[in-house]
Amino acid sequence: MPINYSGDIREHKTLLRTQFKSIRAAYSPEKKEKLDIKITNRLMNIWKFREADLIYCYVSFGIEVDTRSIIDISLEKGKRLAVPRCVDGKRELEFYTIKSISELKPGAFGVLEPESRAENKITDLNSGLCIVPALSFDSKGFRLGFGKGYYDRFLSEFEGDSVGLCYSDCVVDKLPHGKYDKNVDILVTEKNLYSINNR
Repeated sequence: MPINYSGDIREHKTLLRTQFKSIRAAYSPEKKEKLDIKITNRLMNIWKFREADLIYCYVSFGIEVDTRSIIDISLEKGKRLAVPRCVDGKRELEFYTIKSISELKPGAFGVLEPESRAENKITDLNSGLCIVPALSFDSKGFRLGFGKGYYDRFLSEFEGDSVGLCYSDCVVDKLPHGKYDKNVDILVTEKNLYSINNR
């Protein structure tokens, strides 16, 4: 889907967010479930996922690509599974390992989050595979999030591999981004797999 833009980047991003939220909201529950299953299956077959010992994974909410199966499968395969928690008073994420999704409780914005327990906190950000949410990605792996900047800040420090999950209807040729924005290494949709940074 080609997108043309000019003028204030923040204003344009706001318009794009409205557009992609509308696309996703129009999916019936049945259609969304089918798309989510296809994306999950495609992700499971990626070498980076199969070989990763540590998976960072967002806990899906609302119109995001569903990650519940990804979390369950990762744990069943014996991988270390870390999910994010929003830091109070800051627009930052911390990741904590869990053994079961039942450990999570509603936190910021109503999203399920792990407890802040020092022994479970991930402090070494040099490895692992991070599964990244967004409203839209472009063909170069740059993302349009919900506008809070949490994952932008995290990805700027993360040195492992990253994979974005997105519906093909929400993938565009080019998104507006800043010079410090970091793209994902792989993008997975229900139709395609994009290997971007060849890491």
